[in-house]
Amino acid sequence: MKKLIAGAILVTSSTMAFASSPAGCGLGTAVVFKDADEWHEHVLAATTNGTSGNQTFGMTSGTLGCEAANGPLAHAQSFMDDNMDQLALDSAKGQGETLAALAEIMGVEAQDTAAFNRTMQTNFDAIFAAEGTSGTAYDAMTAAMAQDVELKKYLG
Repeated sequence: MKKLIAGAILVTSSTMAFASSPAGCGLGTAVVFKDADEWHEHVLAATTNGTSGNQTFGMTSGTLGCEAANGPLAHAQSFMDDNMDQLALDSAKGQGETLAALAEIMGVEAQDTAAFNRTMQTNFDAIFAAEGTSGTAYDAMTAAMAQDVELKKYLG
């Protein structure tokens, strides 16, 4: 039973990571229950998404409400969601595997890695505010990168 529950969580969490809707992305979210705002509508949209078998297509093509999954910045935010504690430790030091992995996910080239590490360390307090979440950390990180001549090119 535990394996079944864990499997269900993994399947739905991967869908949620790529969507901008509580019901995930897919036919149910983008077409059938497009204007869902009640919990039961989200449940029906998620059920439609899961049973219609089109989420993989949506994620691959960037359609059906899965547009947020495209690009390295969306992957960077997801990475930050999963690795906040270690990323904070590495950022405080200005080096480390998690910080290097984030730079790689964001497409930071080797010649700009030192600038990325320096920016993360210099802006540590703003990025990893005590009451902050991974979303606020991501926003603060991109704001700091936007101020750096070498790094702003990685923001899109």
